[in-house]
Amino acid sequence: MPTPIVMPQMGESIAEGTIVRWIKKVGDQVDRDEPLFEITTDKVDAEIPSPSAGILTEILVKEGDTVAVHSVVGTIQLAGEEPGPEARQVPSLPSASAPAFQTTATPHVTIAVSKEGTPDDRLRQKSSPLVRRIAREHNVDVAQLTGSGLGGRVTKQDILTYLGSGIANRGNGDSQSPRDDHARVERQPLSAMRKKIAEHMVLSRRTSAHVHTVFHVNLSHVERLRNAKKDEYERLGSKLSYMAFIARAVIDALKQHPIVNASLDGDSVVFKKDVNLGIAVALESGLIVPVVKNADEKNLLGLSRAIADVAERARAKQLKLEDVHGGTFTITNPGQSGAQFGMPIINQPQVAILGVGTIEKRPVVVHAEVAIQTMAYLTLGYDHRLIDGAVADQFMSDVRQNLEHFDPNQV
Repeated sequence: MPTPIVMPQMGESIAEGTIVRWIKKVGDQVDRDEPLFEITTDKVDAEIPSPSAGILTEILVKEGDTVAVHSVVGTIQLAGEEPGPEARQVPSLPSASAPAFQTTATPHVTIAVSKEGTPDDRLRQKSSPLVRRIAREHNVDVAQLTGSGLGGRVTKQDILTYLGSGIANRGNGDSQSPRDDHARVERQPLSAMRKKIAEHMVLSRRTSAHVHTVFHVNLSHVERLRNAKKDEYERLGSKLSYMAFIARAVIDALKQHPIVNASLDGDSVVFKKDVNLGIAVALESGLIVPVVKNADEKNLLGLSRAIADVAERARAKQLKLEDVHGGTFTITNPGQSGAQFGMPIINQPQVAILGVGTIEKRPVVVHAEVAIQTMAYLTLGYDHRLIDGAVADQFMSDVRQNLEHFDPNQV
Protein backbone atom coordinates (compact mmCIF):
# COMPACT_ATOMS: atom_id res chain seq x y z
CA MET A 1 0.00 0.00 0.00
CA PRO A 2 1.12 3.59 -0.56
CA THR A 3 2.78 5.26 2.45
CA PRO A 4 1.19 8.50 3.73
CA ILE A 5 3.57 11.32 4.69
CA VAL A 6 2.39 13.06 7.86
CA MET A 7 3.19 16.32 9.63
CA PRO A 8 5.26 15.21 12.66
CA GLN A 9 4.59 16.41 16.20
CA MET A 10 7.85 18.09 17.25
CA GLY A 11 7.07 18.26 20.96
CA GLU A 12 4.16 17.68 23.32
CA SER A 13 2.78 21.22 23.10
CA ILE A 14 3.13 21.55 19.32
CA ALA A 15 -0.25 21.40 17.55
CA GLU A 16 0.67 22.54 14.05
CA GLY A 17 3.52 23.03 11.62
CA THR A 18 4.21 25.06 8.50
CA ILE A 19 5.77 23.54 5.40
CA VAL A 20 8.54 25.93 4.39
CA ARG A 21 9.92 24.01 1.41
CA TRP A 22 9.48 20.73 -0.43
CA ILE A 23 12.97 19.37 -1.04
CA LYS A 24 11.60 16.72 -3.43
CA LYS A 25 8.98 17.17 -6.15
CA VAL A 26 6.26 14.87 -7.45
CA GLY A 27 7.81 12.06 -9.45
CA ASP A 28 11.13 12.08 -7.62
CA GLN A 29 12.60 8.82 -6.36
CA VAL A 30 13.44 9.03 -2.62
CA ASP A 31 15.22 6.74 -0.21
CA ARG A 32 14.07 5.99 3.32
CA ASP A 33 15.27 8.73 5.75
CA GLU A 34 16.26 11.04 2.87
CA PRO A 35 15.22 14.68 3.57
CA LEU A 36 11.78 15.20 2.02
CA PHE A 37 10.48 18.57 3.17
CA GLU A 38 11.33 21.38 5.59
CA ILE A 39 9.02 22.60 8.36
CA THR A 40 8.91 25.33 10.96
CA THR A 41 7.05 25.23 14.28
CA ASP A 42 6.94 27.28 17.48
CA LYS A 43 10.04 25.39 18.63
CA VAL A 44 12.27 24.37 15.74
CA ASP A 45 13.02 24.41 12.02
CA ALA A 46 13.77 20.94 10.72
CA GLU A 47 14.14 18.81 7.61
CA ILE A 48 11.74 15.85 7.76
CA PRO A 49 13.02 12.52 6.42
CA SER A 50 11.06 10.23 4.14
CA PRO A 51 9.19 7.45 6.03
CA SER A 52 9.96 4.93 3.26
CA ALA A 53 11.66 4.42 -0.08
CA GLY A 54 9.66 4.96 -3.25
CA ILE A 55 8.34 7.67 -5.55
CA LEU A 56 6.79 10.91 -4.27
CA THR A 57 3.46 10.63 -6.07
CA GLU A 58 1.44 13.38 -4.43
CA ILE A 59 1.94 16.65 -2.53
CA LEU A 60 -1.24 17.62 -0.66
CA VAL A 61 0.02 20.64 1.31
CA LYS A 62 1.85 23.37 -0.56
CA GLU A 63 4.75 25.45 0.69
CA GLY A 64 3.71 28.13 3.20
CA ASP A 65 0.61 26.27 4.40
CA THR A 66 0.11 25.40 8.06
CA VAL A 67 -1.58 22.13 9.03
CA ALA A 68 -2.29 20.22 12.20
CA VAL A 69 0.20 17.61 13.39
CA HIS A 70 -0.47 14.11 12.04
CA SER A 71 -2.10 15.59 8.92
CA VAL A 72 -1.27 13.76 5.70
CA VAL A 73 0.82 16.12 3.56
CA GLY A 74 1.78 13.78 0.72
CA THR A 75 2.12 10.20 -0.50
CA ILE A 76 4.99 7.86 -1.36
CA GLN A 77 4.49 4.59 -3.20
CA LEU A 78 6.39 1.99 -5.16
CA ALA A 79 6.08 1.92 -8.92
CA GLY A 80 2.79 0.30 -9.99
CA GLU A 81 1.00 0.68 -6.65
CA GLU A 82 -2.53 2.02 -6.61
CA PRO A 83 -3.12 5.08 -4.38
CA GLY A 84 -5.02 4.32 -1.18
CA PRO A 85 -8.29 6.13 -0.34
CA GLU A 86 -6.84 7.55 2.85
CA ALA A 87 -4.19 9.54 0.99
CA ARG A 88 -6.50 12.46 0.31
CA GLN A 89 -7.96 12.82 3.79
CA VAL A 90 -6.13 15.94 4.98
CA PRO A 91 -7.32 17.39 8.33
CA SER A 92 -5.81 20.79 7.62
CA LEU A 93 -6.05 24.01 9.56
CA PRO A 94 -7.94 27.05 8.29
CA SER A 95 -6.17 28.74 5.39
CA ALA A 96 -3.70 31.53 6.08
CA SER A 97 -6.07 33.98 4.39
CA ALA A 98 -8.76 33.39 7.00
CA PRO A 99 -8.57 36.07 9.72
CA ALA A 100 -8.01 34.97 13.29
CA PHE A 101 -10.62 37.51 14.39
CA GLN A 102 -13.55 39.27 12.75
CA THR A 103 -12.37 42.00 10.42
CA THR A 104 -13.39 45.04 12.41
CA ALA A 105 -11.06 47.89 13.28
CA THR A 106 -10.65 46.34 16.72
CA PRO A 107 -10.69 42.52 16.94
CA HIS A 108 -14.05 41.24 18.14
CA VAL A 109 -13.85 38.73 20.97
CA THR A 110 -16.49 36.02 21.29
CA ILE A 111 -16.94 33.18 23.75
CA ALA A 112 -16.54 29.69 22.30
CA VAL A 113 -17.22 27.06 24.97
CA SER A 114 -17.80 23.35 24.42
CA LYS A 115 -20.82 21.84 26.14
CA GLU A 116 -18.81 18.86 27.35
CA GLY A 117 -16.03 18.65 29.94
CA THR A 118 -14.96 20.88 32.80
CA PRO A 119 -13.78 24.46 32.18
CA ASP A 120 -10.17 23.36 32.77
CA ASP A 121 -10.55 20.49 30.29
CA ARG A 122 -12.03 22.82 27.69
CA LEU A 123 -9.21 25.32 28.22
CA ARG A 124 -6.55 22.64 27.68
CA GLN A 125 -8.31 21.44 24.52
CA LYS A 126 -8.35 24.98 23.15
CA SER A 127 -4.77 26.02 23.84
CA SER A 128 -1.21 24.85 24.42
CA PRO A 129 0.74 25.25 27.69
CA LEU A 130 2.68 28.13 26.09
CA VAL A 131 -0.55 29.98 25.22
CA ARG A 132 -1.93 29.46 28.72
CA ARG A 133 1.31 30.78 30.26
CA ILE A 134 1.17 33.91 28.10
CA ALA A 135 -2.47 34.34 29.08
CA ARG A 136 -1.66 34.07 32.80
CA GLU A 137 1.16 36.61 32.54
CA HIS A 138 -1.14 39.15 30.86
CA ASN A 139 -4.34 38.36 32.79
CA VAL A 140 -6.14 37.17 29.67
CA ASP A 141 -8.96 34.61 29.79
CA VAL A 142 -8.23 32.19 26.94
CA ALA A 143 -11.83 31.01 27.01
CA GLN A 144 -12.85 34.47 25.77
CA LEU A 145 -10.84 34.13 22.54
CA THR A 146 -11.89 32.55 19.26
CA GLY A 147 -8.91 30.63 17.93
CA SER A 148 -7.80 30.13 14.34
CA GLY A 149 -6.29 26.70 15.02
CA LEU A 150 -7.77 23.29 14.42
CA GLY A 151 -11.16 22.97 16.10
CA GLY A 152 -11.01 26.56 17.34
CA ARG A 153 -7.70 26.04 19.14
CA VAL A 154 -6.15 29.31 20.34
CA THR A 155 -2.64 29.50 18.86
CA LYS A 156 0.29 31.60 20.03
CA GLN A 157 -0.26 33.92 17.06
CA ASP A 158 -3.92 34.43 18.14
CA ILE A 159 -3.05 35.57 21.66
CA LEU A 160 -0.12 37.74 20.49
CA THR A 161 -2.41 39.39 17.92
CA TYR A 162 -4.96 39.98 20.66
CA LEU A 163 -2.35 41.51 22.99
CA GLY A 164 -0.88 43.60 20.18
CA SER A 165 -4.30 45.03 19.33
CA GLY A 166 -4.48 46.76 22.72
CA ILE A 167 -8.02 45.56 23.29
CA ALA A 168 -6.99 43.92 26.57
CA ASN A 169 -6.16 47.37 27.96
CA ARG A 170 -8.48 49.76 26.19
CA GLY A 171 -11.63 47.76 25.48
CA ASN A 172 -13.60 48.03 22.25
CA GLY A 173 -13.20 51.20 20.28
CA ASP A 174 -12.42 52.54 16.90
CA SER A 175 -8.92 52.67 15.55
CA GLN A 176 -7.62 54.00 12.31
CA SER A 177 -5.55 51.97 9.90
CA PRO A 178 -2.22 53.46 8.88
CA ARG A 179 -2.46 55.55 5.69
CA ASP A 180 -0.74 54.09 2.62
CA ASP A 181 1.42 56.62 0.83
CA HIS A 182 2.24 56.66 -2.88
CA ALA A 183 5.99 56.01 -2.61
CA ARG A 184 7.55 53.29 -4.75
CA VAL A 185 7.67 50.23 -2.53
CA GLU A 186 8.04 46.48 -2.79
CA ARG A 187 6.13 44.27 -0.37
CA GLN A 188 7.31 40.81 0.59
CA PRO A 189 5.65 38.48 3.09
CA LEU A 190 7.59 37.62 6.24
CA SER A 191 9.18 34.19 6.18
CA ALA A 192 7.85 31.63 8.63
CA MET A 193 11.08 31.86 10.67
CA ARG A 194 10.95 35.66 10.71
CA LYS A 195 7.38 35.53 12.02
CA LYS A 196 8.40 33.19 14.83
CA ILE A 197 11.35 35.41 15.77
CA ALA A 198 9.12 38.49 15.78
CA GLU A 199 6.56 36.80 18.02
CA HIS A 200 9.21 35.59 20.44
CA MET A 201 10.95 38.97 20.69
CA VAL A 202 7.72 40.90 21.27
CA LEU A 203 6.64 38.35 23.88
CA SER A 204 9.97 38.66 25.70
CA ARG A 205 9.85 42.47 25.83
CA ARG A 206 6.31 42.31 27.22
CA THR A 207 7.19 39.64 29.75
CA SER A 208 10.54 40.65 31.26
CA ALA A 209 11.68 43.91 32.84
CA HIS A 210 14.83 44.26 30.72
CA VAL A 211 17.91 45.90 32.22
CA HIS A 212 21.47 45.78 30.81
CA THR A 213 24.91 46.12 32.34
CA VAL A 214 28.16 46.38 30.31
CA PHE A 215 31.65 45.29 31.40
CA HIS A 216 34.94 45.95 29.59
CA VAL A 217 36.96 42.73 29.78
CA ASN A 218 40.65 42.16 29.08
CA LEU A 219 41.08 38.98 27.03
CA SER A 220 44.84 39.21 26.55
CA HIS A 221 45.46 36.30 28.93
CA VAL A 222 42.86 34.20 27.09
CA GLU A 223 44.47 35.11 23.77
CA ARG A 224 47.85 33.85 24.97
CA LEU A 225 46.33 30.57 26.18
CA ARG A 226 44.44 30.18 22.92
CA ASN A 227 47.52 30.78 20.76
CA ALA A 228 49.48 28.26 22.81
CA LYS A 229 46.84 25.51 22.54
CA LYS A 230 44.96 26.03 19.28
CA ASP A 231 47.25 23.74 17.22
CA GLU A 232 46.81 20.97 19.77
CA TYR A 233 43.02 21.38 19.63
CA GLU A 234 43.07 21.25 15.83
CA ARG A 235 44.94 17.93 15.97
CA LEU A 236 42.10 16.71 18.19
CA GLY A 237 39.58 17.82 15.58
CA SER A 238 38.34 20.98 17.29
CA LYS A 239 38.77 24.72 16.86
CA LEU A 240 39.63 26.56 20.09
CA SER A 241 37.51 29.72 19.93
CA TYR A 242 37.07 32.66 22.26
CA MET A 243 33.45 31.52 22.67
CA ALA A 244 34.56 28.34 24.43
CA PHE A 245 36.55 30.37 26.99
CA ILE A 246 33.62 32.74 27.52
CA ALA A 247 31.21 29.82 27.90
CA ARG A 248 33.46 28.23 30.54
CA ALA A 249 33.74 31.51 32.44
CA VAL A 250 29.96 31.96 32.36
CA ILE A 251 29.30 28.41 33.54
CA ASP A 252 31.61 28.85 36.54
CA ALA A 253 29.92 32.16 37.41
CA LEU A 254 26.44 30.61 37.13
CA LYS A 255 27.44 28.07 39.78
CA GLN A 256 28.14 30.99 42.13
CA HIS A 257 24.93 32.82 41.17
CA PRO A 258 22.20 30.20 40.57
CA ILE A 259 19.50 32.89 40.39
CA VAL A 260 20.91 33.92 36.98
CA ASN A 261 20.35 30.34 35.77
CA ALA A 262 16.77 30.23 37.06
CA SER A 263 13.36 31.10 35.61
CA LEU A 264 10.05 32.50 36.83
CA ASP A 265 6.86 30.44 36.82
CA GLY A 266 4.05 32.59 38.11
CA ASP A 267 4.94 33.43 41.71
CA SER A 268 7.61 30.73 41.94
CA VAL A 269 11.33 30.78 41.17
CA VAL A 270 12.50 27.63 39.37
CA PHE A 271 16.18 26.93 40.07
CA LYS A 272 17.81 24.77 37.39
CA LYS A 273 20.27 22.16 38.58
CA ASP A 274 21.95 21.87 35.15
CA VAL A 275 23.48 24.55 32.95
CA ASN A 276 22.04 24.14 29.45
CA LEU A 277 23.78 26.81 27.43
CA GLY A 278 22.01 28.37 24.46
CA ILE A 279 24.35 29.57 21.69
CA ALA A 280 22.73 32.01 19.25
CA VAL A 281 23.51 31.13 15.62
CA ALA A 282 22.86 33.58 12.78
CA LEU A 283 21.29 32.06 9.66
CA GLU A 284 20.48 33.67 6.33
CA SER A 285 16.80 33.57 7.23
CA GLY A 286 17.08 34.65 10.86
CA LEU A 287 18.45 33.51 14.20
CA ILE A 288 18.17 30.24 16.07
CA VAL A 289 19.43 29.24 19.53
CA PRO A 290 20.51 25.60 19.79
CA VAL A 291 21.33 24.36 23.28
CA VAL A 292 24.46 22.67 24.61
CA LYS A 293 22.97 20.36 27.23
CA ASN A 294 24.79 19.81 30.55
CA ALA A 295 27.45 22.32 29.55
CA ASP A 296 28.65 22.45 33.16
CA GLU A 297 29.86 18.84 32.86
CA LYS A 298 32.13 19.54 29.88
CA ASN A 299 35.75 20.63 29.87
CA LEU A 300 37.05 23.26 27.45
CA LEU A 301 37.62 20.73 24.67
CA GLY A 302 34.14 19.30 25.15
CA LEU A 303 32.60 22.79 25.06
CA SER A 304 34.52 23.64 21.88
CA ARG A 305 33.26 20.51 20.17
CA ALA A 306 29.68 20.91 21.39
CA ILE A 307 29.42 24.58 20.38
CA ALA A 308 30.80 23.83 16.91
CA ASP A 309 28.46 20.84 16.54
CA VAL A 310 25.21 22.67 17.33
CA ALA A 311 26.23 25.64 15.17
CA GLU A 312 27.00 23.41 12.17
CA ARG A 313 23.76 21.46 12.53
CA ALA A 314 21.78 24.70 12.90
CA ARG A 315 23.18 26.00 9.61
CA ALA A 316 22.48 22.64 7.95
CA LYS A 317 18.92 22.59 9.39
CA GLN A 318 19.64 19.28 11.09
CA LEU A 319 18.50 20.28 14.59
CA LYS A 320 15.99 18.18 16.49
CA LEU A 321 13.42 19.41 19.00
CA GLU A 322 15.64 18.55 21.97
CA ASP A 323 18.43 20.68 20.46
CA VAL A 324 16.46 23.92 20.93
CA HIS A 325 14.56 23.07 24.10
CA GLY A 326 15.51 23.39 27.76
CA GLY A 327 18.07 26.19 27.63
CA THR A 328 18.78 27.93 30.95
CA PHE A 329 21.12 30.76 29.83
CA THR A 330 21.98 32.15 26.38
CA ILE A 331 25.12 33.67 24.84
CA THR A 332 24.82 35.72 21.66
CA ASN A 333 27.71 37.21 19.66
CA PRO A 334 26.92 40.47 17.85
CA GLY A 335 30.65 41.19 17.89
CA GLN A 336 31.31 38.72 15.06
CA SER A 337 30.03 41.42 12.70
CA GLY A 338 32.06 44.16 14.39
CA ALA A 339 29.53 45.52 16.88
CA GLN A 340 31.16 46.99 19.99
CA PHE A 341 28.29 45.69 22.08
CA GLY A 342 24.56 45.02 21.82
CA MET A 343 21.55 45.07 24.12
CA PRO A 344 20.21 41.54 23.65
CA ILE A 345 16.62 40.50 24.36
CA ILE A 346 16.17 37.71 26.90
CA ASN A 347 15.38 34.27 25.50
CA GLN A 348 12.19 33.29 27.34
CA PRO A 349 11.64 31.72 29.81
CA GLN A 350 15.23 32.43 30.84
CA VAL A 351 16.05 35.48 32.96
CA ALA A 352 19.42 36.53 31.51
CA ILE A 353 21.43 36.63 28.30
CA LEU A 354 25.05 37.57 27.58
CA GLY A 355 26.05 39.58 24.51
CA VAL A 356 29.67 39.39 23.34
CA GLY A 357 31.04 42.45 21.55
CA THR A 358 33.81 42.45 18.98
CA ILE A 359 37.17 41.23 20.32
CA GLU A 360 39.97 43.57 19.25
CA LYS A 361 43.19 45.22 20.39
CA ARG A 362 42.72 48.60 22.11
CA PRO A 363 44.90 51.01 24.10
CA VAL A 364 44.01 50.71 27.79
CA VAL A 365 45.63 51.67 31.08
CA VAL A 366 47.38 48.74 32.77
CA HIS A 367 49.32 49.37 36.01
CA ALA A 368 49.31 53.13 35.40
CA GLU A 369 50.69 52.74 31.88
CA VAL A 370 49.01 52.74 28.48
CA ALA A 371 49.27 49.33 26.80
CA ILE A 372 47.75 47.60 23.78
CA GLN A 373 45.49 44.81 25.04
CA THR A 374 42.92 42.41 23.55
CA MET A 375 39.60 43.74 24.84
CA ALA A 376 35.86 43.14 24.49
CA TYR A 377 32.64 44.55 25.91
CA LEU A 378 30.38 41.92 27.50
CA THR A 379 26.74 42.93 28.05
CA LEU A 380 24.37 41.14 30.40
CA GLY A 381 20.66 41.57 29.74
CA TYR A 382 18.68 40.49 32.78
CA ASP A 383 15.12 40.35 34.06
CA HIS A 384 14.81 42.90 36.87
CA ARG A 385 11.70 41.12 38.17
CA LEU A 386 14.01 38.46 39.58
CA ILE A 387 17.60 39.76 39.41
CA ASP A 388 18.73 42.91 41.19
CA GLY A 389 21.41 45.15 39.74
CA ALA A 390 23.90 44.26 42.46
CA VAL A 391 23.52 40.56 41.72
CA ALA A 392 23.88 41.12 37.97
CA ASP A 393 27.01 43.23 38.44
CA GLN A 394 28.57 40.70 40.79
CA PHE A 395 27.85 37.93 38.31
CA MET A 396 29.53 39.93 35.55
CA SER A 397 32.44 40.78 37.82
CA ASP A 398 32.97 37.06 38.35
CA VAL A 399 32.77 36.37 34.61
CA ARG A 400 35.44 39.02 34.04
CA GLN A 401 37.60 37.61 36.83
CA ASN A 402 37.27 34.09 35.37
CA LEU A 403 38.41 35.32 31.95
CA GLU A 404 41.20 37.66 33.01
CA HIS A 405 42.64 34.98 35.32
CA PHE A 406 41.61 31.89 33.35
CA ASP A 407 43.09 28.74 34.89
CA PRO A 408 45.65 27.31 32.42
CA ASN A 409 44.94 23.83 33.81
CA GLN A 410 41.44 24.03 32.29
CA VAL A 411 42.80 24.47 28.75
